Amino acid sequence: MRRREFVTLVGGAAAWPFATRAQPARLPTVGLLGSGTLSTWSSWTAAFVQRLHELGWIEGRTIAIEYRWAEGRSEQFTEIGAEFVRPKVDVIVTVGAAVPALKQLTSAIPIVFAAASDPVGSGLVASLARPGGNVTGLSMQTTELVSKRCELLREIIPDLRRMAVMGNVGYSAVPLEMREVEAAARTLGLEIDTAELRRAADISPAFDVFKSKVQALYVCTDALVTTNSFRINTLAAGAHLPTMYPTRVPFVDEGGLIAYGPNNAYLFRRAGDFVDKILRGTKPGDIPVEQPTKFDLVINLTTAKAIGMTIPESFLQRADELIE
Repeated sequence: MRRREFVTLVGGAAAWPFATRAQPARLPTVGLLGSGTLSTWSSWTAAFVQRLHELGWIEGRTIAIEYRWAEGRSEQFTEIGAEFVRPKVDVIVTVGAAVPALKQLTSAIPIVFAAASDPVGSGLVASLARPGGNVTGLSMQTTELVSKRCELLREIIPDLRRMAVMGNVGYSAVPLEMREVEAAARTLGLEIDTAELRRAADISPAFDVFKSKVQALYVCTDALVTTNSFRINTLAAGAHLPTMYPTRVPFVDEGGLIAYGPNNAYLFRRAGDFVDKILRGTKPGDIPVEQPTKFDLVINLTTAKAIGMTIPESFLQRADELIE
């Protein structure tokens, strides 16, 4: 080999490691799949990002977050999930409704559900203590709190005799919740009507069927219902129907009467701890599903007035928040 060729080869080889080190390192990446819209999820994602920041994960500097919004269309879960799986993000954060579609796409990428109605009953995890596989997260204890919600409705409507339950049966946790509502109603001696939704177009016809027969409406929540919450509340107000929801945002903020359940912003904040553990090496299947310990009772007084309902002062005093 001639001297000039040898010098060129050695010089290039010596320079190569420095050029490699100059390339920006790939940041750990979270794929956040929102079942609703950005506006609905804004307070929840803010709580999640804030907790990551407290744990040393700074968005854009030490961690990257890819946001995608299904806007209430469950058929989008698979398409968005595929966008996360192809470049192989490090962890996916979502809600329970999207987990079945994501599990079909990957058994390797960790999945954290920030809120799920009934993780075991709907088959998301094997058990709360030992989730197994690549999925873990936080339960909303939705089905466990059904009886309490029905009792609250009975308390503010002493002459309650007949109520309705509405929900999207396309989400596996909703039929479980609806059966619990039916059982709780029977225990309280109430008649009950069931409105099964599968698409937004089913909402108005459901009201046409039961609005003149029932005195209250229990709404099971999922992406479809969340996206159409304003519409549901408008129809309920027009029928002078008190509504009960499992969570405040966006339902009671958008005109629902009452919500009783865990604070979703807090659940998303805790999801930050799950992501931190996973990025530091803990397997998702080894992280127990967490259950909420605090539940909020929120009442919209503006809605109560609009539907001509007087809520007892003793009941109002028990509320964690009154919206006026």
